[in-house]
Amino acid sequence: MTLIHSTAIVDPQAELDPTVSVGPYAVIGPHVRVGAGTTIAAHAVIEGRTTIGRDNRIFQFASLGAVPQDKKYAGEPTELVIGDRNTIREFCTFNIGVPGAGGVTRVGNDNWIMAYTHIAHDCRIDDHTTLANNTTLAGHVHLADWVTVGGLTGIHQFVSVGAHAMLGFASAVSQDVPPFMLVDGNPLAVHGFNVVGLRRRDFSPARIAAVKQMHRLLYRQGKTLNEARTAIEALAAEMPEAASDIAMMSEFLAGATRGIAR
Repeated sequence: MTLIHSTAIVDPQAELDPTVSVGPYAVIGPHVRVGAGTTIAAHAVIEGRTTIGRDNRIFQFASLGAVPQDKKYAGEPTELVIGDRNTIREFCTFNIGVPGAGGVTRVGNDNWIMAYTHIAHDCRIDDHTTLANNTTLAGHVHLADWVTVGGLTGIHQFVSVGAHAMLGFASAVSQDVPPFMLVDGNPLAVHGFNVVGLRRRDFSPARIAAVKQMHRLLYRQGKTLNEARTAIEALAAEMPEAASDIAMMSEFLAGATRGIAR
């Protein structure tokens, strides 16, 4: 029994594991590679130099690997790389990269990506993220592990969002969002930290207390960013159980390039 529907168009040069399922009228280009157990539904189009891992579910009408929406792009051999166990819903659009910035758009593992999400060139999506309907990512955006993005949210190019952050519905995100923070709105505002998400991920009370203290230092005590960074770095000695969380926050703040949401 074949797993490729008779009406699908699969280029002979495409490399599909024998267990890949391809639905009616799907189109798969010559430079595409797809790993075991992945399902590609009806009318999906996968093109460009696109590599897809294992056990992904790609729903109908998704468009993966199309050329970037960048006027500078001139047909260079850039890529889209998608990991394992992702759910990619209807009408999602993921573009390949552009030269000069790595040339690769990357989506990690175990991401839940809802309908009409756009991931532009050279974005990097790590693992376990949730992107609700109509999430729009401009070029070079980085979403770290466990980020949640509310529907109808737009994220400006080159913005970074730290691990475990939550972006609320219909937000306009033009500055970097530190790890753990809860933000929403237009203009964007910080409304606390993602305590519900941290509890769901089995953060200990001590780690949650450290995140709460980092939030206070950044947003509740009138400190400059440099003063808050210094105070946060000092927390590691006081709260050793949360040392890795504190280090992650410190590293993020040191590398923020667009200013942070405050």
